[in-house]
Amino acid sequence: MKRIITQFPYLSMEHSLIIFRFTLAVLFMAHAVMRFFEPHYFHDFGDFLAQRSVPFAHAVPYIATAIEMVGGVCLIFNQFARWVALGFFGISAGGIIIIHARYGWFNGEWGEGGCEYSVALCVMSLLIAAIDRDKQKANALASSHSSTSSAGAQFATMAQQH
Repeated sequence: MKRIITQFPYLSMEHSLIIFRFTLAVLFMAHAVMRFFEPHYFHDFGDFLAQRSVPFAHAVPYIATAIEMVGGVCLIFNQFARWVALGFFGISAGGIIIIHARYGWFNGEWGEGGCEYSVALCVMSLLIAAIDRDKQKANALASSHSSTSSAGAQFATMAQQH
């Protein structure tokens, strides 16, 4: 029993991050796909945004849907993760400001459309962006270190030849 408790969650950090990234991608892609099952969604939501003086109100639903669909695929394949996360953060934060904040905190059970879920999506997006940024920095450092080592080895070889 002790082993069961101490070994939880039974996944490496790398595997956990893959699941986390995949989950965030699927959440946003599902959000986008549902728009196609609602007749007149894009026009109606554009009107809703226009009433709230959102710039490019009728383009926003299309842009958000494209970011969610294309970004979701990119995130699943771990491509452009930081930039996708920025888009996801913007969509979620915009949703909080324009829609959810006025309904309070709770989204389900005790509330009707509050911002708790969108806040969680914002935090998840920030985490993906931070992980990707740090991974890119580590890769750049390793690359510069290996090229420096390679240049040093080439210099040493040239010096031995002369």
